[in-house]
Amino acid sequence: MSTNSMEERLLALSDLSKVGRYEIVRKLGQGGASLVFLGRDPYIKRLVALKLAPLASSGVSDKFFKEIQSTGRMTHPNIVAVYDAGLARDYCYIAMEYVDGPQLSEYCRPDSLMPLANAVECIYKVVRAIGFAHEKGIVHRDLKPSNIIMEDTKTPKISDFGIAVVTEETAPLEQAGTPSYMSPEQLKDETCCPQSDIYALGCVLYELLTGQKAFDGDSFFSIMYKVINEKPVGIRTLNPELPPILEKIVSKAMAKDKLYRYSSCEEFAFELKVALRGLSAPAKLAKNNDVIEYVQSVSFFAEFSKIHVRELMRASEMVQVKDGECIVEEGEIDDSFYIVLSGAAKVVRRGNKVAIIGVGECFGEMAYIGGRPRSASVISEGDCILMKINGALLDRAPAKIQLLFFKQFALTLVNRLSRSSFDPKACLESVV
Repeated sequence: MSTNSMEERLLALSDLSKVGRYEIVRKLGQGGASLVFLGRDPYIKRLVALKLAPLASSGVSDKFFKEIQSTGRMTHPNIVAVYDAGLARDYCYIAMEYVDGPQLSEYCRPDSLMPLANAVECIYKVVRAIGFAHEKGIVHRDLKPSNIIMEDTKTPKISDFGIAVVTEETAPLEQAGTPSYMSPEQLKDETCCPQSDIYALGCVLYELLTGQKAFDGDSFFSIMYKVINEKPVGIRTLNPELPPILEKIVSKAMAKDKLYRYSSCEEFAFELKVALRGLSAPAKLAKNNDVIEYVQSVSFFAEFSKIHVRELMRASEMVQVKDGECIVEEGEIDDSFYIVLSGAAKVVRRGNKVAIIGVGECFGEMAYIGGRPRSASVISEGDCILMKINGALLDRAPAKIQLLFFKQFALTLVNRLSRSSFDPKACLESVV
């Protein structure tokens, strides 16, 4: 379809007063191959966002409805809900949840960037939501800042699932949207896959962190050439204060060859979570060599190198607990475990104190290893500082670090047996 023809068809839709049963309130925006209106549902009495796109053929409408059926069944806090879809004359429309907030693109300018931790957390939530869609067999195909709406400062919502099926076939490539977020395989007209969405999210993260597009140019085809053939400027070249882990994450997500990108959104989200924990206030202590040396001096970490300890402190959570606080509760399900860095805690089973856990000892590891509910509660005795490690993080850690942890778990069990005069029953009483 020619550029002029597309513009004419969109212009013809601009003066609509009604779409299906929905009353048009006002125009919200326009893309290269679609229009967005604020609509009102007269039956349910609610506002909706209406996205309209011209149809090229009945075959496209079949694909559109198949995609929308799948999308409409998705319920996720970070995905805009789809209420309805239909055909009217020679265009299709989607009625979606109306989110009254700014597009993420508002935070992609140098003068309005989010705080770093907020930006990473935002993309983390988006990646998790896209991973949820991928598990349902749905690829978005058109992820970009303008398709992510901020319901509030910490709640992104992804829109436009399904509409890409139509715009891919009704608009010329250069009219379908900016190529700045399209993967090399999309620009080569190859099949889209989950890694295509991962690439786009890498581009969005790049822009959120730097206030610049990874690839920009004077024309569609100049940008297309850069996406396929050139490397983007490193994010730490643009902002040296960004941590190296974020540059690594962005580079992997934006790899030219999809085989070198993250294999899944789950893997992508895991890396973002590690980075996010490294940005949290307690983890800033990891930059202090004195703190690292102190942690390394704790018996549990005696065989860990300084590099291992530094990485662990970035990926874990440092927890300060007041006297008498319940740290873990009997019966709860959680795969996190703890190492005591200072102070002490007591193990309580059915209201009875059965053991004391001191500096250098761990607890909660049996719930992680066995995948079972906590068998006892742990309550602090005096103020204490703990290192909290998520089981999923340990599962993804290098084999050498995992081996060191399991060696310490085994030594912990031996020490418990020794203290209980090698009475297995007494030993099990102190297991959490």
